[in-house]
Amino acid sequence: MTDLADLLVGTGAVGAAVVGGVLYAFSAFGMPGLRNAEPRVGMAAMQEMNRMAPRAPLVVPLMLTAALSAGLAVAAVLGRVDDRWWVLAGCLLYLAAFAITVAFHVPRNEALDRVDVHGPDAVEAWHQYAGAWVRWNHVRSAAAIAGSASLVVALVR
Repeated sequence: MTDLADLLVGTGAVGAAVVGGVLYAFSAFGMPGLRNAEPRVGMAAMQEMNRMAPRAPLVVPLMLTAALSAGLAVAAVLGRVDDRWWVLAGCLLYLAAFAITVAFHVPRNEALDRVDVHGPDAVEAWHQYAGAWVRWNHVRSAAAIAGSASLVVALVR
């Protein structure tokens, strides 16, 4: 690869690893901790985290890595990078994680934000939200981390 291509693939690998690591932390101990708390407390804490997420430093690597992955995927399809299949796989895996975030997690986070933690349906809403959220978080975490690994393979081959 050219120096620029190496730099872009390496940046994509780091970005995907950062995002995947943060998401993995939620699966590993963040959500289990919230689910072990009293339901209304766990729900209120998650609502606050969801309100902070769009402003948090995670948004920069999340969005920039998605944009970079889209561009690198096009370059891979056009044969403009070495080890294009590894690059394409890494980009598509990361973009799958991003798509799950946008299509699954964001709408559910917004719906949870509309639930009154003191309302009669709060506990049931929290249990339904948390179970599905965690299952899909495992998937997006694995996709982002696998995407990073694939991009690293492209760099070292």
